[in-house]
Amino acid sequence: MIISVQNVSKRFGKQPVLENINLEIQKGEIFGLLGPSGAGKTTLVKQLVGLELPSEGENFLFGKKMPSLQLIEKIGYMAQSDALYTELSARENLEFFASLFGLKGAQRKKRILEVMELVDLSEHLNKLVTNYSGGMKRRLSLAAAMLHEPDLLILDEPTVGIDPVLRQSIWAGFYDLKAKGKTLIVTTHVMDEAEKCDRLGLIRDGRLIAVGTPEELKASTGSASVEAAFLAFGGVKHEN
Repeated sequence: MIISVQNVSKRFGKQPVLENINLEIQKGEIFGLLGPSGAGKTTLVKQLVGLELPSEGENFLFGKKMPSLQLIEKIGYMAQSDALYTELSARENLEFFASLFGLKGAQRKKRILEVMELVDLSEHLNKLVTNYSGGMKRRLSLAAAMLHEPDLLILDEPTVGIDPVLRQSIWAGFYDLKAKGKTLIVTTHVMDEAEKCDRLGLIRDGRLIAVGTPEELKASTGSASVEAAFLAFGGVKHEN
């Protein structure tokens, strides 16, 4: 098991954001966190990468309690907001992130070219990031997260603003990583992406209301789609 979330709750002041979350994620799976904006998905993944602490409960990654500096190199994280240096070129951004993770020489050069090809930005490698569109910045952030080939990739809404054709090729890249034994956590509110995950955790109002494969969730609610299953678990009737 790569991740264990144990009795985790989070409050900001008196406002509950997560309530008693228990979740285990296995090595080599693509796990989707599905829920509307404000459901608590981002708060949960920020805890998993050590950027936030739970009010109650504990998070464990690779058997170690988070936050843990020892685990930084094992994790790739793509936040909802792009953490890029806009006055630098894409290449300079990736060179900087590569140096943080100890990538050097030929390996560094090779990985920069590989991740830029995966996100279809090879032709824009030397362009200043300030001249990138919003969608291009998302893709560059994804490239940066994958640069050091981490064992665990945590991606918060990675394909927002990315066109459907490129989204398909990015998901093909995710499947390639899974085939190499990597584990991916993807937050999304896009239903067709949810169908691509091995397992899903459905989050609503800070609560984990169901966990299972897309097929299991649909079967247990008699639903034709993940969207209908999500609504059913949330107590909303939906016409299939």
